[in-house]
Amino acid sequence: MTETSRADLAAAGREEFDFVIAGAGSAGAILAARLSECGRYTVALVEAGGEDRSFWLKIPVGYAKSYYNPAVNWMYRSEPEAALGNRQVYVPRGKVLGGSGAINAMIFVRGAREDFDDWHAAGNPGWGYEDVLPYFRKLETHARGESPFHGGTGPIHVTPMRGETHPITDRFLAACAELQLPATPDFNGASLEGAGIYDVNTRAGLRSSSGVEYLRPARRRKNLTVFTRTRALDVVLDAEGRARGLAVRPEGAGHDETGQRLILARRDVILATGAIATPVLLQRSGLGAAARLQALGVPVRRDLPGVGANLQDHLCASFYFRSRVPTLNGPFGSIFGQAALALRWALTRKGPFAGSVNQAGGFFRSRPDAPRPNLQLYFNPLSYRIPQDPKAGLAPEPYPGFLVAFNSCRPTSRGRVDLRVNSGLDDLSPVIHGHYLTTEEDCREAVEGSQFVRRLMQAPSLAAITEAEMSPSAEARSDQELLEHFRANCGSIYHPCGTAAMGPDPSSAVVDHRLRVHGVPGLRVVDASVFPNITSGNINAPVMMVAEKGAQMILEDARA
Repeated sequence: MTETSRADLAAAGREEFDFVIAGAGSAGAILAARLSECGRYTVALVEAGGEDRSFWLKIPVGYAKSYYNPAVNWMYRSEPEAALGNRQVYVPRGKVLGGSGAINAMIFVRGAREDFDDWHAAGNPGWGYEDVLPYFRKLETHARGESPFHGGTGPIHVTPMRGETHPITDRFLAACAELQLPATPDFNGASLEGAGIYDVNTRAGLRSSSGVEYLRPARRRKNLTVFTRTRALDVVLDAEGRARGLAVRPEGAGHDETGQRLILARRDVILATGAIATPVLLQRSGLGAAARLQALGVPVRRDLPGVGANLQDHLCASFYFRSRVPTLNGPFGSIFGQAALALRWALTRKGPFAGSVNQAGGFFRSRPDAPRPNLQLYFNPLSYRIPQDPKAGLAPEPYPGFLVAFNSCRPTSRGRVDLRVNSGLDDLSPVIHGHYLTTEEDCREAVEGSQFVRRLMQAPSLAAITEAEMSPSAEARSDQELLEHFRANCGSIYHPCGTAAMGPDPSSAVVDHRLRVHGVPGLRVVDASVFPNITSGNINAPVMMVAEKGAQMILEDARA
């Protein structure tokens, strides 16, 4: 159902709000809080998942429990990827209030200055680094206080892990210094480049997500209504092509049109369902590339070729090492060790349970002539392999180990997300083609990143504590062998974005610089899908920034 008459809209007007938001994830939670804040507007927030009450969503280390949990995770997979040996790539996405920000590993990285300057240069005024920095500061309370680069009064609490990391991470930092690599005390400060300890979005040892910090207090407002376990099916358009609301289906409703409800918007419909679900919802609503919609049997309401295109993601591979000194494999691999860590967390809100296992890392140039850092590294004082069987838990390797993982900062391969051939009224399952490693540059950086890790491990501070490289070891020495190892073992690091990109040209972009869908009045997209290019680090912080800036734009336009 994508079109309704004015009479139908009037008849269904018993559920009508000023703003209707689809998706209560990292962006949607912020939008709901900010748009309802002044009390002038009524806001409806529609979320397919349930409440975020689970203990494992509160404790930082609990993300291991949500990795394969269908109760809070959509657990998508890509189609077979030709360049990765026809493997399917796992794509977890949050299905709960707080979205993927409720189940991620909490690394808080904004990205490089150049990432946002590139957004501006692509025809998006107001999205350069100096433009977006105030919104990063607005959303943040940094543990070290307010500064030119950090906020001191925002809802999201950001905690440096420096001083709380495993002792072996000091070896990583020392090795980087021995190779004369730059160091940075703050990845979100003056310079992204260099080795350092990551910040995490936690408060007093608990996850600090937008669902917790923005949405939970906002739900006390009478002008905000939250619909949980209610799936958005279509954007409802009137005869003139204006967005008028959402057709939704509450969980347990009948799977025919009698189970649907209309939630209407007097002002804007806002999609914040993320880089995977947003293009699918747009296509279901007749908004997308005309030829694709026709092939799916969906009536075309607006030809927007960019919907679902431009999918970008960070592709990561890990090197595994056996250590001569204790690592987190010991306590994490033992019931008694886990109990001791849990007790420490309960008493002090500190220790490995209070942060991320991705403790150190950095942003580096894989070659001297690289114009800017093009590799992100993660140093993890715990070595574990992600099981292919969703029923198997994440368990450490049965020896003292650690791993070093890397990904390209700005991959050039582009994939797409599409609606699956329509098999029912509420079929919104995505077809994901990552098209990973389909450019020469991405393949080259996979090899260069592997070589970089090997050079790093030869530095005295790490060589002294390393008993053996467990994988890829001797079977991957030549450039071609390193590339084949990467192909066979890499996976997404879960940063999909770009599938409803921002830009001035509706033949390629989906939204304009004010996040309005081209040619569809009353409809906006505010989530990771609007990124014109992927940012150089973890994308949760930039998504929240987009929501803060998007909310202000929406309120400005409403007042006007």
